[in-house]
Amino acid sequence: MSEPDCLTLQEAVEQLSTVAPGAPLLALGQTVFWDEPMKAGLAMEASKQGVKFVAGVHDTDYFAKAPGTKHAKNQFLTLPHNDGSTKALWSAAAEFSCLFGSETVITKDALLKAGLRFDRLSQVRKGFLDEATQAWGWRGIVSLDEQPPITLEVKADALSRELCKTLKWAIDESTSSFGGDGLQKAISKGDELHAAFCNAAEIDGQTLSTVYRELIPSIYSFVAIQQVSLDTTQTSELLRFNSATCTLPRFELVRKFIESPSARSAYDEAIKGYPGLYSLSKFGTGAIPFDLVIPGIGRGTIRIGNRGAVINTPKPQFFSFKKPIQTLEEFAAIIEAKFGPNCVLVGKAVTLIGMLGREFVFSFHEGASGYVRASRELHRKLDFKVNPILRIRYQLWDSLAGVQGWFKLPEPLHFAFGSEDVCFSSFASRWRAVGEAQKERLARLGTLKKPVDLVQYLHALVGGAWSTQAKEYIVLQRQLSTLAREVSELNKKRHRIYGRLREIRTEWQELEHQKGEHFRSRIYDRLASEADMEARARFTQKIFLLEAERDSLRSALTKLGRKQREAAQDPAVMRAHERRREIEIEAELKRLKLIREAIISSTGLENANRRPAAWWLPMISPDGKLFEAVMKSAQCWWEPMN
Repeated sequence: MSEPDCLTLQEAVEQLSTVAPGAPLLALGQTVFWDEPMKAGLAMEASKQGVKFVAGVHDTDYFAKAPGTKHAKNQFLTLPHNDGSTKALWSAAAEFSCLFGSETVITKDALLKAGLRFDRLSQVRKGFLDEATQAWGWRGIVSLDEQPPITLEVKADALSRELCKTLKWAIDESTSSFGGDGLQKAISKGDELHAAFCNAAEIDGQTLSTVYRELIPSIYSFVAIQQVSLDTTQTSELLRFNSATCTLPRFELVRKFIESPSARSAYDEAIKGYPGLYSLSKFGTGAIPFDLVIPGIGRGTIRIGNRGAVINTPKPQFFSFKKPIQTLEEFAAIIEAKFGPNCVLVGKAVTLIGMLGREFVFSFHEGASGYVRASRELHRKLDFKVNPILRIRYQLWDSLAGVQGWFKLPEPLHFAFGSEDVCFSSFASRWRAVGEAQKERLARLGTLKKPVDLVQYLHALVGGAWSTQAKEYIVLQRQLSTLAREVSELNKKRHRIYGRLREIRTEWQELEHQKGEHFRSRIYDRLASEADMEARARFTQKIFLLEAERDSLRSALTKLGRKQREAAQDPAVMRAHERRREIEIEAELKRLKLIREAIISSTGLENANRRPAAWWLPMISPDGKLFEAVMKSAQCWWEPMN
């Protein structure tokens, strides 16, 4: 699908009355510390034009689970993301990126594509895969429970210490990236943010979702550096399902699956070919693409039969009814009678947009929600009208052009930018070119298959110590090449001797055969002539000479083998081999560093630009100029959902 013409925030809000008359704008996020508060500019524009803007906490999804860790009830752990031990990690409700950081894992495939001799480094570095592939500048908190809770059920007091600690890490890493007068201002803003969150999180009796919801107005205002008017909500409130709420438009997509069996096959067809999405049969007989959250019990897929239903919570919940359910209202009444009025009915990845998009207009950042195309296909198959999504693209790094200040760049960006200290305007003008140059470097590294080529490349690229290393490596190569030629000559001699020994064996066997035939035909059981006896003696003499030659050649082989071993095991030669190996490993480690820096400085910065942690803006520009520039340059477009 081609991208429509882009609009400003003002133009997008102006068009809302035509695109989706009367629909409020909705921003849902699992945390307040990533990109959702960037929508403060949209909220401000909506307020100017009298449009309702609702910011909510998506608190009905599962809290992240730690892959491969020991279970511990009500405990949490902060982890990095890599392509090894935490490859399967997914953390959204409590993830943090420091300034310039992003969840950009340097995958093993990327390392191999850039020529890294992975197996060799793995032999000398334990835990190498985790270290080599770790996303720079990102941390996520995970639950250690065997059955991770949904965010709605996470008690704030159980998580507050880990949250405050990890937020402090992200803030401290960020403030270290400022120089000059900006350092103290950034520290002050960071302290303000940290205090606001930790104070809110430490109030007794709260869940994580209530803390986040309470913080939404202040975080949006913190980012905009002015008061932002908005409404707040959470999915556990929006999607509360009972007899009184079931007739709301947000549950009309659920009605399709309750009242029309063909909707299930439409769903299966819509998700074909999408990794991570499964046909409904995978969830059991009668499954529909919605989950029910039951207070105190948990969340599970809804499965409906003719005389009963199952909710696949950690401990499955069963209930029966006398006749097949015909309407959504009947289903709501049964749920309320069984579990009370506070259950939440939430769509899975593909159906959630269709639920809330019936009443609201989702505002999504560029690239957010990877299953939108499957959702749109489902809506089309069901002929189900859903409001379009408002997409927003930000230009964070470009917007620095008109802002005063200096970065003290983090170490992974030093080489790419050629400096530690870069003013905001220079960063804005150079970051794209730097990214392209780093991608070219990755491609060049991938062509360096031989160690000598890599060493020479590092000599040309880095100079300094690598100039010395390159010279030493060439000397070692020559020394070992001379040895290799000597050993090769010895091998050739040995091969020639082995060849002659094979010939001797053949000649010997032939002579023995001839001697035997001569004996049987000319000497055995008869009076042999003198000529016959002389002929026999000649056979014997030839065999004797072959035997002598064989013994001499065997002796020569022994001497040659000794010379080869002495040459190979000479202390000077062994030191040369070891030293060459050391330089090659150092070169691979340097290649690894260049690969990581290149990906962080290209793809990493692109991802951070696309979806930055919103709280970076007031740290960079406490006067609000960066926020104004980012919102002014924001690009919006409508993405149809039918």
